[in-house]
Amino acid sequence: MRPQAAALRDLLNQPGLTAMPGCGDGMAARLVAEAGFKTAFASGSSISAMRLAMPDMDLLSYPEMRDTVETMIGVAPGVLWLADGDTGYGNALSVQRTIRAYARAGAAAVLIEDKIWPRPLGRQGAKLVVEREAAILRCRAAVEACREEGILLLARTDARTSRGFEEALVRLNAFVAEGADIFFLDSPASEAEMRASVEACGDKPAIAVTVPGGKHFMPGDAELERIGIKLVVYPQDILAASIHAVRAALAGLQGGVKPPMALGPDMATAIRSEAYLAADGRWPDPA
Repeated sequence: MRPQAAALRDLLNQPGLTAMPGCGDGMAARLVAEAGFKTAFASGSSISAMRLAMPDMDLLSYPEMRDTVETMIGVAPGVLWLADGDTGYGNALSVQRTIRAYARAGAAAVLIEDKIWPRPLGRQGAKLVVEREAAILRCRAAVEACREEGILLLARTDARTSRGFEEALVRLNAFVAEGADIFFLDSPASEAEMRASVEACGDKPAIAVTVPGGKHFMPGDAELERIGIKLVVYPQDILAASIHAVRAALAGLQGGVKPPMALGPDMATAIRSEAYLAADGRWPDPA
């Protein structure tokens, strides 16, 4: 197992709940590392927003995601990264290719979900999933690639919203049987559903996701820990804060009150000017 995957596994085996911020670009990754977070999520929704100014509706291509994931891990290599592999962008071999690329970029774990790809249009953005056997096959291919690459697999089911809780629970149990390492039931409607999903995972960790304005069951961190969740992902908090801050700065340029901003030293720290200048001094161009 790769060292970063082993470190993430050990972290999730410790008592308590771990908070994982989501990132959409290199600056977010840098600031997450600066803040001292041990883990972070290369979030498809935040990457789609930062790169395309569009929602997370399967508009990002695999190369765009891979490029951003590599950038974020390169900026913050000391962070234990969960990379959003979405559906794997195709068939079982595509799933494995995605996982291998993220593993070789330095990810500790990859998320693979059971949604249809590409998302069918004309359904108001519904989270539609592949048939159960196809979902199990996708998970099986993902487990194989993760084992060969020495990283962890987070298996996610989105069946709750379109096929009901019982189908989602069946899929979760199947993913456990296939050997995935971490599990996520998307959009639980109640504490009872979240508890059932945690119980289905047995002794393996379950995660929860909290998003600004989300409509599914999203208790606070203390309650999540009490339920048995090991990892809570905040995929859009940095994105939401960035949108608010940029709008405030632009309003200030239009004559409004200017918000607090990073000054010279703070900016230099954020963009790692000192490290760049140290490297610059080691490699002077010939006169």
